[in-house]
Order: sequence, then structure tokens, then C-alpha cells
Amino acid sequence: MTNIPETGRTPRVQIRLVVIQILVLSLLGTLGGRLWYLQIREGDAYAKEASGNHVQQVVEPAVRGSILDARGVALADNETRLVVSASRTDLLKMKDDGKAVLTKLAKVLGMSAEDVMLKVRLCDAKTPQPCWNGSPYQPIPITDEATPKQALQIRERAEDFPGITAEPEAVRRYAAPGKSNAAQVLGYLSPVTDDEITKAQDTDSPYLRSDQVGRSGLERQYDKELRGKAGVTRYEVDNLGRVIGQAEADEAQPGANLVTSIDARVQRVAEYELNDAMKEARKQFDDNTGENYKADSGAVIVMEAKTGRIVAMASNPTYDPNAWVGGISAKDYAKLTGKKSNYPLLNRAIQGQSAPGSTFKVISTAAAVEAGYDFDGRYPCTSSYSVGGQVFKNFESENFGPINLGRALEVSCDTVFYGLAHREWQRDGGINPKKGEPKDYFFKAAHQFGLGKETGIDLPNEVTGRVPDRQWKQSYWNANKDAWCKTGKKDGSYVEKIAYENCLEGNKMRAGDEINYSIGQGDTLVTPIQMATIYAAISNGGTLYNPTVGKAVVSADGKKVEEIKPSSHGRLPISRATLSKMDEALAGVATRGTAAWRFAQVGWPQDKIPMHAKTGTAEVYGKQTTSWFATYTKDYSIVMTISQGGTGSGASGPAVRNIYDALYGVSDDGTIDKKNALLPTPQKSLPKVRTDGTIKSPKIAKDPAKDQRASQEGAPEPDETQQGATVNTSTGGNRDTRRRRRRRGSRRMLT
Repeated sequence: MTNIPETGRTPRVQIRLVVIQILVLSLLGTLGGRLWYLQIREGDAYAKEASGNHVQQVVEPAVRGSILDARGVALADNETRLVVSASRTDLLKMKDDGKAVLTKLAKVLGMSAEDVMLKVRLCDAKTPQPCWNGSPYQPIPITDEATPKQALQIRERAEDFPGITAEPEAVRRYAAPGKSNAAQVLGYLSPVTDDEITKAQDTDSPYLRSDQVGRSGLERQYDKELRGKAGVTRYEVDNLGRVIGQAEADEAQPGANLVTSIDARVQRVAEYELNDAMKEARKQFDDNTGENYKADSGAVIVMEAKTGRIVAMASNPTYDPNAWVGGISAKDYAKLTGKKSNYPLLNRAIQGQSAPGSTFKVISTAAAVEAGYDFDGRYPCTSSYSVGGQVFKNFESENFGPINLGRALEVSCDTVFYGLAHREWQRDGGINPKKGEPKDYFFKAAHQFGLGKETGIDLPNEVTGRVPDRQWKQSYWNANKDAWCKTGKKDGSYVEKIAYENCLEGNKMRAGDEINYSIGQGDTLVTPIQMATIYAAISNGGTLYNPTVGKAVVSADGKKVEEIKPSSHGRLPISRATLSKMDEALAGVATRGTAAWRFAQVGWPQDKIPMHAKTGTAEVYGKQTTSWFATYTKDYSIVMTISQGGTGSGASGPAVRNIYDALYGVSDDGTIDKKNALLPTPQKSLPKVRTDGTIKSPKIAKDPAKDQRASQEGAPEPDETQQGATVNTSTGGNRDTRRRRRRRGSRRMLT
């Protein structure tokens, strides 16, 4: 009989129990180790992740600050609109990628299905506009012009429009063309991109996916100040998404307001006069081409002479920046960027480059004096000047005999400057100067006047223009000599002959190069803002101010004001004595020179408001001449240019005169009516921003007679400020009067 232990366990059973115990202990050890790993070693990471799963963020976009004129009139602000948006994330979860939903949405909104589809596709290198260049996780606006009825349809039938929202939102608002538009100055907004979010996440001004970013103009330059800071509220929710408490909240901080030196009334007059001048130029006949002038683009700048602040800046063709609000349509994008658009997005006041013509002669005059020529010396003003068999003619072959430099500026005698430049070229060693020998006074002066570099204006993408000195000629030749040598022919067409000459010695300063350069021709390129800065400097005694549009940044509650003080980037290389003589000569241009028929002969009060001017007609190969008109008083510098517009005094002169009439209140008979003066002296004080965000700006008295006259002329209706003030629309006389001014005086228009 087998002996059985008192426990009743056989050895076999005991072995099994031991094995089971080992397995249980192993499992407990594994579980304990896993718990230690999750709770101790990776506890913080999982706690953070778990917390995130139970916290939802609600973003409250910051209200973007307004852009105001010098008196407090809004040039860009916000308005509440019904915005219909689509969630791309939700749409892509659908079998058809949301095409059916978007098609139904298009019918409700009265849009084509194709336009709606284009708005929600993402931008990339191969995808043309329109497309969405913002974050793919951000709601994409389809329209910001939804009616209450359309919004109600979408919200009441939410099951038919998954991923679609219709909510009231603050939307950017700009003045349309005809109402102090200033489109290129203001710029526009578009959604922030993922790349921008990544780059800015570790800075003091990070982006949220809902942010709109300035893409050009003041919107871009002062984006950080205008944008403000979005508010974020974090809610604790349970696993069913129900709110169980508020974790924390960061209140939204509205953006600051940017007060500019722009005067909306003057801006409107400048835009109107530039556009009208271009229309009038197209009616004039070009004897050289046998066609009417094309007058395809232009710009005008009104600048405070003693500070460099911009009172008005207009570029034509222009556009409506509201087209970008809520996403631009394919049709509008084509209008702004197509070959036939003539590129209205360009701000030609700071990005338009052309030869300056005779407006450049103030620089050549300063260079000549610096080189040792007597301002009051006598220099032959002949009908032509010959060098090596090439004849350089004076404009309209005028011959004034021996004259001084002041008189040469007044009548714009080309041959005086031809002779001076040629003599300096010879003194510098001619075409083969010794190393270190050339003084290059004419080119040195241009650099000292600020040409060939940015003026420093507080607007993005300013271009530098070009001073074609020896260094530039060498680098340009290095880049183009192979093409010139390939296409050039000694006995070919004009273009082929030029290419042949450039192939041989395009890196050398030839006599003809310096002769053409002396009157603002050849390879010289300037921008209107550069010339306005130069003529303002002549007015103020020689200081080259950095042009500025921004005048102050004011917090939304008005408690914090940061003024933007005028700053300088140098002085003109002219002695006080020379500057005084040049000032007198430029006054002579307006009283007895090439601009007299725009001022002295049509009732300008020269004794009360001394006017100084310089006309310019720049020749461009293959195109019609460019019109330039540069002027200044003790208060302002005004420069206008019209591409393919004809002569300086003929095309731009009347418009500039009308702007001055509006500024100072000059009537048709030459008397000054202060009541009708828009801005006889620059605006110094800042508008008052109240603690509730409203703006206190002066009311402008309405002149019914002038408003009626402007309306009859086809001018836009008056602007309205936040306070209901009406903008005075006087442009210095009605259209018939302006046409009489254009016909008055000698038809001999010198440059």
C-alpha cells in the first residue's frame, strides 16, 4: 500500500504547484515592471498626453489694429461679416473628398462648384492661384459675403453640410479705388503658412493657425504691431467631450493702431490727378512714333520736405485690395497678375525704375561744382555737341549761347552738361584711365545723393535703381559679354551694332556713356521715391531723410503711444552757397524756365508760396518718352512720373500743379483761399485714440459747390471718417479750367 502524505498531495501534484507558483510570480514581476515603466520612468510623458486628451483649446482671434491717416481716418480697419468656411480635414474623411458637400454649398452660395473646389485645394509649386496657402488644418474661408439667409440654411441643415461652418467674423476692410485707395501702400493679408508657424514658434511673436499675415505694404512692414495676440481658452472635458471645467485662459490682446503720415484727402486728390493726367496724355500725339502716348503706368509722391514723411503716395494702375479678403478668386487673381494686367500689385513709387531725364541735372550740377567748375561761369549752350563723329543734340535744338549753371537748369540745356561731362571724362583718362586715376565726380555725386541704394522707406521690397559707374559696367559686361559677342554685328541693325560695341569694350567708360549719364539718360535708373527725397533735401537745406509712412504706433486703448521719429541717411554734397544758387535756379524754372507755363503764366502766387521745379523727359529705347516733374516748396516735395507719357511739363505738370492748388487752396485766379486749403502746412499732432478704441478725428467742413463740381467731373463721392466727417474733394479747379491750363503758355516744352 502506497504511503500518501497527510496533505493528500503526491509528488507529481507538488511539482505542478511549484510550476504554477513560478508562473504566477513571473507574471506579477512582469506586471510590476510594466507598471514601474509606465508610472515612474515614462509617467510624466503619459500624464501630459492624458491631460491633453482631456483638454480642448478654443482660440479667439485677436482684432487686427487699424491703419489710420494723419487725422485718424481709417485707411484699413475691420468689419463683421458672415464667413462660410470649410474644414479640409473633415472633407477628406468623406469617400469623395467632400465634392458632393462642396457642390451643394456652391448652389447655396450662388457660386460655381469649380470656384469652390479651387479655393480648398492646397498651394504648392505646381498649383496656381487660387488655392489655399495657409495651414491645411485651419478652416478655409469660401466667402466672406454670405447673406443671413445663406448662413441660416447652412446652420439649420448641418447634417447636409458636414465640415462647413457659417460664423460672423471680423474681416479686413480697405477703401475701394476712388476713395483714398492707397492699395500698394497698405498691402493685403493672407493666411499664415505651416512654414511660417514653424519659424516663428520660438520667437516672441509666434503664429497661430488662424492668423492672417501681412504680405505687402504697411500690412507686412508693421505686421507684428498690427496683429496683436490671439486668446486661447483651455477647457477640461470628459471622455464624451462634455466640459467639466476650465483649465486656464489667455485673453486676446487686440493689435495696435498704426497712425500714418498719409492724409486721406490729399491721397485721394493725388490718385485722381495721376489717373487724369494719364488719360489726358493718351489723347496727345507722339511725333516720334506717330501714335498717341500710351501712358501705361505712373506714380506720384507728396512728401513733407522737412521730415521725409509721406503725405500721399499713388501708383497706377491700381487695384482693390479687398479682392484678397476671404481668399482671392481665379478671375481677380488673373486681373492682378496676368500679362495684360500691367502688374498693379507693384508700387511704382518705390519699385518703378526708369531713367530720370533732366531731373537728374541737379546732381550733375553739384558734381560739376565739386569738380571745380564755377557755378556762375559761362558755358556754351549750343544746339548740338559732337564727339568722335557722334552728334548729341540739345532738346528741340535750342541754342541759348554762353550761360551759367543756374540758367542751364532753368532752360534745361543738355549741351552744357554734355560739355562738362566730356571734359571730366577726358580729365579722368578717357577710355583707358590709369589705375586709381579717375575722380569720377559725376558718379560719386550720384552715390552721395543716395542713388543706387534704398532710401530706407518703411515699406517692403524697395528697389535700389542703378548708378552705371565703372564698377557696374565691369560686372554687367562680365555677365553679358558672351551674349553680346554672339549676336553683335559691325554693320547690322542698331541693336546689333550696340551689341558689337559692347562685346569689344562694354566694360569701359566711353565718352558717350558719361555724356548721356550727365542728363539722366543711358543706363541710369532711379525710383520716384529717390527723386522725391533728393528734392526734399534741396528744400530743407541738404538733409536726406529716410522717407516714412508710419508716424506712430498707438495701443488699442490709446494709452501707449510710440512715435516714429524722422531719421536721416546723410546730407547732400553741396555747400550752402551752391545750394542757395541751385534753389534760386529751380525757382527760375517755375517762373521763367521750362515749368513757367504751369506756374508763373497761370497765376501761381510765387511771392507767397515760392515754387521750385525741374522738368524731365527721359528717352527709352523701343518705348515712348517718360515724363518726370519734380518740385518743392518750403513745406512739400512732389514728384510725378508717367511711363510713355510724353514731356515732363506737358504730361505730369498740370497734375502736380492741381495737387499744389488743393494743398494750399490756390484758386484759378492765383489767390489763396485758406478755407479750401487741404493741408497748407504738414499735420503735426496725432489723432486721439480713446480707451474704448474709438478715434477722435477732426471734422472736415463740406463744400457743396466743390462736391458737385467733382461729381460732374466723374470724381468719386467723398470719403467718410469714423466720425462722419466728409473729405473735401477740391482738386484745384474743374476740368475745363485744367484743360485751359494745359493749353496756356508757350508750346515749346524744354526738358
